[in-house]
Amino acid sequence: MNQESSLDAKLDAARRAGEQWAMRSVESRASALAAFAEVLLHEEATLARLATATMGKPIAQARSEIAKSASAFRYYSEIAPRELAPRTQILDDDLQATIEYRPLGTLLAIVPWNFPYWQVARAIAPALAVGNAVALKHAPITARIGDAFERIAREAGLPDGLLAALDIDEECTDRTIADPRIAAVTLTGSERAGRAVAAAAGAALKKVVLELGGSDAFLVLADADLDEAVRVGIASRFQNTGQSCIAAKRFIIESALYEAFSARFAAAAAALRVGDPYEETTEVGPMARADLRTELDRQVRDSIAAGAHLLLGGRALDRPGNYYAPTVLGEVRPGMPAFDEETFGPLAALVRAESAEDAIALANHSRFGLGATIFAGNGGREIAAQLEAGTLAIDTMLASDPRLPFGGVKASGFGRELGAHALFEFANVRSIRYRRGSARAT
Repeated sequence: MNQESSLDAKLDAARRAGEQWAMRSVESRASALAAFAEVLLHEEATLARLATATMGKPIAQARSEIAKSASAFRYYSEIAPRELAPRTQILDDDLQATIEYRPLGTLLAIVPWNFPYWQVARAIAPALAVGNAVALKHAPITARIGDAFERIAREAGLPDGLLAALDIDEECTDRTIADPRIAAVTLTGSERAGRAVAAAAGAALKKVVLELGGSDAFLVLADADLDEAVRVGIASRFQNTGQSCIAAKRFIIESALYEAFSARFAAAAAALRVGDPYEETTEVGPMARADLRTELDRQVRDSIAAGAHLLLGGRALDRPGNYYAPTVLGEVRPGMPAFDEETFGPLAALVRAESAEDAIALANHSRFGLGATIFAGNGGREIAAQLEAGTLAIDTMLASDPRLPFGGVKASGFGRELGAHALFEFANVRSIRYRRGSARAT
C-alpha cells in the first residue's frame, strides 16, 4: 500500500473510531486512559531502550520520561470526569443554559524526536479525554515510537484505529492538514515548522496549537543561592544532552556574581559523565543526528569569533556517535548566535548583566518566549512579573508538569498544553439556552 492509500485508510478508520469513542461516557474514556498509563509502565524497560536506540537518550532519562508520560494519562483520567461535566447557568427568571464540551473530530499531532514519549503524551492525552481521535505524525527518526503508541492504544482498550500512526512526508503533511477529516492540528517543533503548519492550518481554517523553540533565560541576581543556582542550572541546561526546548540556554548573571558563578558552573559542567547512553550513569549522551552537531559547532565557533570566551569544551568528541563536549561560553552578548538563536545541544551561554534591570532587558531581548528561570533571593516574584515568557520557575528547575498549563509567547508559539486548560484547546465548548422547567438539553 502506497503512502496516499495508507493515509486514506488510516484517516477513515480514525473517523469511524472517533465517532464510537465520542459516544462513550467521559468516565469510560477516563478508564481507558488509566489503562494506557498502566501499559506504558508495564513496558517501560522495552520502550526506554527504543528511545535510546533511535535518538540516543541516556537510558535512565528515557525511563523517567516514560514514567512522566504515564503520569499525564493518569492525570487526565482523574480530572476529565470533573472538568468535562456539563455546567448549568441561570440566566434570568425564565432562561438557563447548559455549557458542554464535545470533541472536534480527529486531531493531527505532529511531534518531534527529542522527548519521543512525553511530547506525544502531553498532546494526545487531553485530546483523547475530550473524545477526539488522533492521527500521530512522529519525527522520522522516532517513527517506531509512533507505531508503539498505536499498538499501546489498542492494548489499553481504545477503539481500533482511534490512534493512527502516520508515515508521511512534509508535502503530504500539508495535504493532510487540509483534509476535511482532520479537525485541528497540534505541533511541537521548530519555529520554521511552526510557521509552515500555522500557514497551512490557517488556510484550512483549522484550530492549531504550537509549542515551538526557546532560548530560555536563567537569571542569577544579587542574593541568589549560588550553589543551588549552579546545581539547577547544570540539570536544566544539559538534560537530554541539551536537546530540549525548555532547557536553560542563556544564563544571565548580575556582574557582582558573574566570576564566581562562571567558575563553579564550568567546573560542574566539566564533571558531567559523558558516555554510552545505555550506561546507567551516563548524564550526557550523543546528539540525535550529525547535522544537529554540525549546527551546534557552527554556533559555538561563530560566537567565539564574535567575542565570546570559550570556558569549556567547544568541540566534537572523537568517538563513535554524534558526541559533542559539554560546552560553556562566557561573555556572550546579543548579536552572537549563542544569544540570538536557539541552541539545541550541550552548550551553555553565560551573559554578564550590570544590574537586575539590565538582566531583565537582556532576558526579554529575544524573539523567543517559552520559559525563564529566576534565582534572585526574595525578589523572584517581582522579576517574574517583568519577563516575557509563558512558563517560569523561581528557585527551582523549569519543567513541564501535567497539572500546569504549558506554552510560550512570541516566536515560541501559542496555545497551551497540559493542565485542565488543555482539555478545552480541542473541544467544542458549546452553550445551549432553554427555558427553565423545560426538558434539559444533554
